[in-house]
Amino acid sequence: MTYTLTPEEYQATLALDADQRYEHFLQQVVENKEVWILKDDEGCMLLTADGDDCIPVWPHPDYAKAWAVDDWSKSQPFAIPLQVWFDRWVKGMAEDGIAVAVFPLQDEAGVIEESADVAASLQKKIAKKARKQ
Repeated sequence: MTYTLTPEEYQATLALDADQRYEHFLQQVVENKEVWILKDDEGCMLLTADGDDCIPVWPHPDYAKAWAVDDWSKSQPFAIPLQVWFDRWVKGMAEDGIAVAVFPLQDEAGVIEESADVAASLQKKIAKKARKQ
């Protein structure tokens, strides 16, 4: 379920460094149970960062939409339910040798990690949240 994002929150989050955006991504994905990608008629968008093919991911469609310019202008934000991400995407990306670019900005690739590492970080956040409840 997409949360409401105010212009102030949007700008403040964009001002974070890559590691802080990664933590923000984890927190919001665990809270809202969805991962956002960009997709067009041919499938999900890929980028190359640090020599790796990556699927860029964001915690909210507005951040993804901000990326959808130039060559990506025909792509649209697409939500992947968190459980579907765990069940299908993580394994598929690992099998295809595709990494994850977590919360990239136009001028910065974000944190690049293997899909299993991102999944493990999300699982830790889920476990921590469960312990607090």
